[in-house]
Amino acid sequence: MTTGKNNDSAWHIPVMLQETLDLLQPAPGKVMVDATLGGGGHAAAMLEKLLPGGKLIGLDWDRESLTEASERLNAYKEAFCPVKANFRDLHAVLEECGVEGLDGILFDLGVSSHQLDSPKRGFAYRRDDPLDMRMDVQLKQTAAELLNNLSHGELAFLFRRYGEEKWAGRIASFILERRNREAITRSGQLVEIIRDAIPAAARRTGGHPAKRVFQALRIAVNDELESLQSGLNQGIDALRPGGRIVVIAYHSLEDRLVKETFRHYSKGCICPPQFPVCRCGKVSKLKLFTRKPLLPTAEETEINPRARSARLRGGERKPD
Repeated sequence: MTTGKNNDSAWHIPVMLQETLDLLQPAPGKVMVDATLGGGGHAAAMLEKLLPGGKLIGLDWDRESLTEASERLNAYKEAFCPVKANFRDLHAVLEECGVEGLDGILFDLGVSSHQLDSPKRGFAYRRDDPLDMRMDVQLKQTAAELLNNLSHGELAFLFRRYGEEKWAGRIASFILERRNREAITRSGQLVEIIRDAIPAAARRTGGHPAKRVFQALRIAVNDELESLQSGLNQGIDALRPGGRIVVIAYHSLEDRLVKETFRHYSKGCICPPQFPVCRCGKVSKLKLFTRKPLLPTAEETEINPRARSARLRGGERKPD
């Protein structure tokens, strides 16, 4: 995730940049992937260290973000390969680019400032925008379509599963009551419904009352957790021995998935202790950098408030 000012010469602040570079260790001649290109802040810093002879493949699902980042990184065009793709398609992208193994891969998850600040995307709950939330505008289903077509049980499950929303059932009931009177198409309508559904005492704690429902809708629209699981599996599989993976997550569901995936790949034999020899054949593929995630410094969060929830984890591919 990058942050920036939405003006003619947009600038971006990559989250936990120095920590990311320290763990990824980009160097001349290495081949790496920025699986979430966004505004290109991390990519620019990586490319500076990959030259001469290195290569960076940058993936982004959002064509507007990809175009903006490609223009910003035009000076590195011989070493930079931008691709419109979701990281769940990593293997296919690497095959298309003729890359057989990676020295590093970065996943900086979440919504970019470009998407948050765009009035036509509907990611932000502090403005009244159309409820779209598609990271790729070619996706068929918008957030508004989910809200107006899912059943009460489906909506409640979605809010509870992807937003960890305590008042999921009550919010779903208020949505159904409202949509019987009018279609729910704008973020302002949804925020109003959520405020009405959540009791006043509960609204006074835990930040903006709409943030969990908006998160849940965004995850559902873009199939984010399933894509992340697939991307992590493919990314670890694509690493050469000594290659490194770094993931920056911004909410507990993402971070939990990353933690569990890293733990799975770092663990060897899972046979019962009474077995005299290993029968499962499972070997440890990943050496973890830390047991707990790295957090942004107080100085960074003061400059860049959107970094506050960042959690960084990383590992190194072991020899086969």
